[in-house]
Amino acid sequence: MAEVIYMPKLSDTMTEGVVAEWHKKVGDAVKSGELLAEIETDKATMEFESFYDGVLLHIGVEKGKTAPVNALLAIIGEKGEDIKSLIGSSAGKAEAPAEEKTEEKKAEEPKKEEAKEVKAEEKAPAAVASAPKTTAPAVSNTSANGRILASPLAKKLAEEKGVDLSFVTGTGEGGRITKRDVDHYVPYDAPARPAAASGGGAMSESYTDEPVSQMRKTIARRLGESKFTAPHFYLTISLDMDNAIAARKSMNSNEGVKVSFNDMVIKAASMALRKHPAINSSWLGDVIRRNNHVHIGVAVAVEEGLLVPVIRFADSKGLTQIGEEVKVLAQKAKDKKLQPAEWEGNTFTISNLGMFGIEQFTAIINSPDSCILAVGGISQEPVVKNGQVVPGNIMKVTLSCDHRVVDGATGAAFLQTFKQYMENPVMMLV
Repeated sequence: MAEVIYMPKLSDTMTEGVVAEWHKKVGDAVKSGELLAEIETDKATMEFESFYDGVLLHIGVEKGKTAPVNALLAIIGEKGEDIKSLIGSSAGKAEAPAEEKTEEKKAEEPKKEEAKEVKAEEKAPAAVASAPKTTAPAVSNTSANGRILASPLAKKLAEEKGVDLSFVTGTGEGGRITKRDVDHYVPYDAPARPAAASGGGAMSESYTDEPVSQMRKTIARRLGESKFTAPHFYLTISLDMDNAIAARKSMNSNEGVKVSFNDMVIKAASMALRKHPAINSSWLGDVIRRNNHVHIGVAVAVEEGLLVPVIRFADSKGLTQIGEEVKVLAQKAKDKKLQPAEWEGNTFTISNLGMFGIEQFTAIINSPDSCILAVGGISQEPVVKNGQVVPGNIMKVTLSCDHRVVDGATGAAFLQTFKQYMENPVMMLV
């Protein structure tokens, strides 16, 4: 009997996935545990193995295409087995976006079945009509009288984006163009508008629309939720880094040892969290969870956005061990090879932009944490020591706090303890 495979939910934040690669094609034999496909989630590209033995009878999502969780991914069964009924019954399992369902509903209404038609000459300004012809192939989305079939919403969006509907492939009934088609349209070699006449020489306006990646969609959603639901407040403190600089130089003089300032920040924060458990907490609505373990999330910049691998039980690890783990996890994040166990479970997060020359900034809390520490770079500034103005090495850090969990005095006490560890690194080695 044929078995239906649906788009899996491979992370806690995943709502849709992209098939990065198929390792089997229709007609190939498949064994249980054998690599079937690679699925790109919002955080990583993960290998997806078959749960069944048989023959790959159907592929529901082609390579490079996006599908929501629980959409029909593939069907495995016996060679020659009739699967038409399975394809039909599984096609509607995944929930379509509200806008798309609205458009489909309108298309099913007999009186509104025929879409508003748009004359090509009406939607293309004269300036564009006289421009060199695009190399994009024309698509079949016209009615018998040569007019383009498009929903009113798609027509309006295309006008706003400057998209020529004659080159958009319609996926609606009868080749009708929907809003989703316009959203996902990627232009070929679109012609540039002729330069407007001006006394200062030729000038033209242009832009490129890039599809939003799964990672960027999740970043937008989660940080938007955090910023607009958690009442943020910010506490900034300056650290004297002279002793930290000297300690790091001494430690790195040993062969095979390489400790970074970021490693020291992670260690100091994890030890300070032990003394201030209110900072190591989460808002869960009806309860505040006080975490007895310390898992530090470390923000890592990748090509498409930001990932936060987790250093587990950071307070119990040495500086060199923390450094090695950060190095390995950061590389896996950039290669999109992180596994769920490596990005889930953070109780506190650190975002360090000091290596990019940023002196001070504020960060948005990484839910479900109640705090995030934004770390700037070390800069030389005049400071007063023993009544004398002398050069000093200063680093500023800012703690973003969720006021539902953390009060100002609590956050300040944590920063004072963190400051003691950073300004006296030997305390972290005891």
